[in-house]
Amino acid sequence: MLFCLIGTDKPNALDVRLANREAHVKYWNESGRIAAGGPFTSDDGATMTGSLLIIEAANRAEVEALVAEDPYTKAGLFAAVEIRAWKWVLNPR
Repeated sequence: MLFCLIGTDKPNALDVRLANREAHVKYWNESGRIAAGGPFTSDDGATMTGSLLIIEAANRAEVEALVAEDPYTKAGLFAAVEIRAWKWVLNPR
C-alpha cells in the first residue's frame, strides 16, 4: 500500500529542519520505502515549510513506526502530521 505523510513545520523551525535534513534524507533513502518525497515551500520556492512523503508500507501501523524514527520527528520539527492511505492513479510508475 501507499501512504502520504503530510508534515507541517512548526513556525520559525527552519533551523531545526536544516540541522536534521541530512539525517532525514539518509534515513528515508536507506529505508527503501519512499516512492516520492520532498519539502513543501513558500510561494517563493525557497523557504521550506513542510514535507510530503509517499511511503510504501503494509499498513498504517508500519508507517507510524517508520515516521516515529524519522530524524525530523525526533527533533520535533512538525506542528502537525497527517498520514493518509493513497492510490497512485495518474502517471503511475
